[in-house]
Amino acid sequence: MKRAGKPAVNSIRVLLTFLFLTLSSQLTTGGAHAAPEPKAAPSGLPVIVAPVQKTDFADMVEALGTTRANETVTITAVVAGPVTEIKFEDGERVAKGEVLLTLEKSEEEANLKSARALLEERTASYRRAQDLERQQALSTATLKERQALLRQIEGEIEAIQSRINDRIIRAPFYRILGLRNVSPGALVRPGDAITTLDDLSRIKVDFDVPSVFLKDIRPGLRVEGRVEAFGDNVFRGEVSTVGTQVDPVTRTVRVRAVLPNPDGVLKPGLLMSIVLFKNPRQALLVPEKALVQRESKFFVFAAASRDGKPVAVQKQVSIGSRVPGRVEITSGLKEGERVIVHGLMQVRNGQEISVRAVDEGGQSLDELLKQRNQ
Repeated sequence: MKRAGKPAVNSIRVLLTFLFLTLSSQLTTGGAHAAPEPKAAPSGLPVIVAPVQKTDFADMVEALGTTRANETVTITAVVAGPVTEIKFEDGERVAKGEVLLTLEKSEEEANLKSARALLEERTASYRRAQDLERQQALSTATLKERQALLRQIEGEIEAIQSRINDRIIRAPFYRILGLRNVSPGALVRPGDAITTLDDLSRIKVDFDVPSVFLKDIRPGLRVEGRVEAFGDNVFRGEVSTVGTQVDPVTRTVRVRAVLPNPDGVLKPGLLMSIVLFKNPRQALLVPEKALVQRESKFFVFAAASRDGKPVAVQKQVSIGSRVPGRVEITSGLKEGERVIVHGLMQVRNGQEISVRAVDEGGQSLDELLKQRNQ
């Protein structure tokens, strides 16, 4: 048994020797298939930065208001009478001057017909009198008397026509009718509401603003409105009028804004949350998370270069107004500088850093971290 095992042991020794020599050769020469050496990781604290941007900015004032139609009127009659004809449907769009409803007018039409016949008679009589007066066969006084009779019947015809027109109810302007409140044959009296007519192409919103902002509020300022029924939809418009009086109890001033409503989705009477943008200007903005507060002072860490290496430089800044996620910088930074927004817990003034991503806004942290691999 021992003699039979010697050749196998010798074969194993030869194989191990060959593998050792081959591995040594590859380590010495680098080998044709040697794996590449891993790249050195960048030195410095890894951080994410955001640029200091100059953009349009404004202070925000929040308020609550109630929507109103741009124009609204209740259609009524000025005379009493039974309804003979209705020419509109609920919610119909009508043109200015379009007939909506007529009241009984047959008696007035008969009076008009009689008056017109009398007008023809008196016109002919007046013309004959003119001919006779020119022939000196009629006195001037008689001519004036017949002229007065002619003017009288002309006035009566105008009065009758006016009474007939009062029985024809028309749309005062072009827009949308509301619900019909009368039926054919119903007796309508002066002041009875027949329907409503609303101009919903634009919506007015009245809201109150503290009087301390009065000097900054003027027509033309931008407003944004939201209504709970429409979720996150934003309705944009502008201030049209600033009230002339301050409420002595609440110390507020009434402001009216106008919002385009081309689709007619907004209706009068809605409660609307309003944001008014006052004091519009160009301002430097940074993400709010870039700020470091120490007592009453604010600091940021800006990415700078020192001896060819990126380092963090602490800068004291003055801040202005805030909006969700961003803050105005009034001094201490310049447009185009970059401030650290992630990695602030470990960074120190003058510390070497490694910028891993640039936050341009609207990106999640996962998306920012993927920038390094692209």
